[in-house]
Amino acid sequence: MTESSFEVQENFLLIGNKGSYLVEKFLGEGTFGKVAKCKNLSTNKEVAIKIIKNGFDNAGENELKALIEISKLDADEYNLVKCVDVFLYKSHVCIVFEILEQSLYDFLEDRRFRPLFVQEIRAIAWQLLIALKGLKSINLVHCDVKLDNIMLVNQDSKPFRVKLIDFGLASKTKDIPTGTRLQNICFRAPEVILGLPLDERLDMWTVGYVLALLYTEQQSKKTGNQVKDKMLEVDPNKRISPNDALRHPFFKLEKKEDQQLILRKDPATTTRQAWFNSKKPEKERVQLPQEKGKIVTDRARTAKRVDKWRQQLKRKRDLRRLPIKHQERHPKEPGATPTPPAKLEIGEEYAYIEKSLGVPCRFYNPKFLQQFGH
Repeated sequence: MTESSFEVQENFLLIGNKGSYLVEKFLGEGTFGKVAKCKNLSTNKEVAIKIIKNGFDNAGENELKALIEISKLDADEYNLVKCVDVFLYKSHVCIVFEILEQSLYDFLEDRRFRPLFVQEIRAIAWQLLIALKGLKSINLVHCDVKLDNIMLVNQDSKPFRVKLIDFGLASKTKDIPTGTRLQNICFRAPEVILGLPLDERLDMWTVGYVLALLYTEQQSKKTGNQVKDKMLEVDPNKRISPNDALRHPFFKLEKKEDQQLILRKDPATTTRQAWFNSKKPEKERVQLPQEKGKIVTDRARTAKRVDKWRQQLKRKRDLRRLPIKHQERHPKEPGATPTPPAKLEIGEEYAYIEKSLGVPCRFYNPKFLQQFGH
């Protein structure tokens, strides 16, 4: 469908059941429609509206049926996108969702597909398994889990908080005919390719494949590989279920931190107090000493040490460069050894240093040195 034949454009006003929506810009386009970022003029809140293209009414109806089933669940608890309104605009089915930040694919693309850390992958895996667990409880199969349909909620305020979106291909388990071609070809489960009976286990395959994309050989831990391999089991009967996966030892490692999304942070912005607090139970958390009303950060303490070492090194370097007659006037560290006067003989110079150090040493005695021809 061309841009001109699509009847909704930017700055259009869409009248919904729960307010009027101003189309600000289009965020993306799929096979069945476009997604636009809009503002609800009644509440002044931003939303995402999926506008189904003409000729794909069946896709819109299927998604609405799936969303009705999902409404039985707590969308936030099960990490599923929240639908807030549905209406028609000039024969276009418009579905209003909460606004989310960006897809996991776009996030990886922005960072040039550099792999994630194990803690971050564990947090994403946990949330996706919770989503599959919720869908299984209502006998619903997503059928299109992929990087584009996993959305980050808000990476700044809620790091690696994700939600599953796009239920246009979702279907009840009993309604999936054997031999149906489902899923993106890159994420397609073996039973789909082989034309075997299908159920919710095909979603577990795609979640395992997504996690495999986020792993590297250097970062994959043994337990992480085990759970991933069980998700990617070719035989659906041997494939791990969401409940069993959530009980896997992989999620027991730092489980509390992953659920609270206490993940890797930049040392420049993480205070020592926050680090210690994240490692202790809430009842045992204590306030660290403060200096001049501010919490001392690791970076600030390190900077002080580096500056001190730099100054000491600069003084020593300058002393080596200056002639002896000028070294007396050069600033020195407190307690440093005084420089002897320039006109002392070699034996007197050693004696001067010995006196300054306060350590007796007969080696520096002039008579002792004469024995060796000095």
